[in-house]
Amino acid sequence: MEISPNKEFTMAGKSPLKAKPLRNPGESLARHIDETVDREAMKYVLFALVLLAFTALEWIRSVTGTEPIPGVFSVVALVAVMVAAYKVVRTKKKVRAMKLGLDGEKAVGQYLERLRANGAQVLHDFPGEGFNVDHVVVHPSGVYAIETKAYSKPVTGEPQIVFDGEHVEIMGRRPERDPIRQARACASWVRERIEETTGKKVPVRPVVVFPGWFIQPTAQSKKSDAWVLNPKALPAFIAHSDTVLADSDVHLIASSLGRYVRNS
Repeated sequence: MEISPNKEFTMAGKSPLKAKPLRNPGESLARHIDETVDREAMKYVLFALVLLAFTALEWIRSVTGTEPIPGVFSVVALVAVMVAAYKVVRTKKKVRAMKLGLDGEKAVGQYLERLRANGAQVLHDFPGEGFNVDHVVVHPSGVYAIETKAYSKPVTGEPQIVFDGEHVEIMGRRPERDPIRQARACASWVRERIEETTGKKVPVRPVVVFPGWFIQPTAQSKKSDAWVLNPKALPAFIAHSDTVLADSDVHLIASSLGRYVRNS
């Protein structure tokens, strides 16, 4: 397959796309990973390399007999290398956590794509004001704002999450950031956008999914407005819920949200 650009068709001109494409799962997080690497590690690595080059030059001058000062450059370069190494290790840990989140969003997005066969419209990486909603699903059974939480599983013990209707406990401990509160805030924000763009007041269900974890439901969780699920179960939960939206409403809401994404 020919992949080199044809000059005849790459001249400056008007884009053939009538509208910006919608986002892919984890697009914001992928961009944030690149920015984190550039901001927190690469500049220190480059600075250290420059100092090492100067140090090498000074040692060359020392060997050739020209008035070098390699000792000063060696000390400065050593400090720069140590700082760069610390920044690289720290950034590597942060990027590893973000890549786990990125993989989680992609995996959940692939599960949600199956719902299109049942009349659903799926939007990924829905942009908010200083945040993003990982996925928004518009289905005849309703609208869902879905947050993905990809946590590392323990080496020993059963990877279990308990949801009591208001809070989740992961291996017996509550996370520092409350995912239920976050999901509800995202659902409220999506609901406001729908009313703003369509004039329709449609409830939006908050959903939190934990890839790879077993979710232990409780009696209280069944009464909650929020769902906490393994993503494998999410398509079935959505598909088997009662129909509340006509097909025309599904297309209207999805189209209005899609325009919002393209214009944001």
